[in-house]
Amino acid sequence: MGFLQIPGLGKIHYHEYGSGDKPMLAFHGYGMTGKQFHVLKNSVLSRYHVYGFDHFFHGESELEGWDEKQILYGMPKATVKAYLDEWFKIYGKQKVSLMAYSIGAKLALILVEEYPDLIDEIILMAPDGLSVYKGFHFLTDQPLGKYFFNRATKSKWITPALLRNLKRTRFIDDNLYTIAYNEVDTKKKRLDVYYTLNLIRQLKPDTIKVAKLINQHKIKCTLIFGRDDKLFPKSAAVPFIGQLENAKVHEVPLGHWLVVPALDEYLVNLSE
Repeated sequence: MGFLQIPGLGKIHYHEYGSGDKPMLAFHGYGMTGKQFHVLKNSVLSRYHVYGFDHFFHGESELEGWDEKQILYGMPKATVKAYLDEWFKIYGKQKVSLMAYSIGAKLALILVEEYPDLIDEIILMAPDGLSVYKGFHFLTDQPLGKYFFNRATKSKWITPALLRNLKRTRFIDDNLYTIAYNEVDTKKKRLDVYYTLNLIRQLKPDTIKVAKLINQHKIKCTLIFGRDDKLFPKSAAVPFIGQLENAKVHEVPLGHWLVVPALDEYLVNLSE
């Protein structure tokens, strides 16, 4: 493990694992750390040496010198390029691959925009960033949503009650309800959700540009969706998928919680 020190941003912690020799930068989903992908030991880790980064407000990564106003304004998209710039300073400029799950996909897609000639492969699982997710957009970009999000963060009962109603109306399933509830049952957890979603609000990949670059540079692209995922389903990514020439697209019998041993087994069976 180690740290990247990015001027004007902070200290980014990363984990190293995998028995392969090809470098792969990985970006996890909400509530996890850069170690999230360790369960993919037979399908991915046998081929790659993974550098899994902790998001801010997760693991050991720390914003430095940022006040709440800056956090709520959001992390400028241009700062994502610095992840790879600083990694190159340590390990040398070379071809790398990218892997990401859920909200982590935003960072991976932006790195494709910045360094398409140095990306060998990109693997995205239940990816955010391929279309506008209206729920997050409402909470972080619309005045009414921002007001509600702030109030809900400071309240013990608003968010749990909202989740129960969303489950009751089948807007979210039992699996997603359990995941979400476990992330809002304390004040610190609610603040972490609030700060995380606001911090990444400006990280909006140019999907048309990304698709063109993937095709132009012949970047190997694999997209994996949960058949029962109600957060980032395959249907929302169809316009992006339609722009790709040779992408491998899989829809597996899982929900949004994709990075599990069952996915490792599924991917291994694909290669046999």
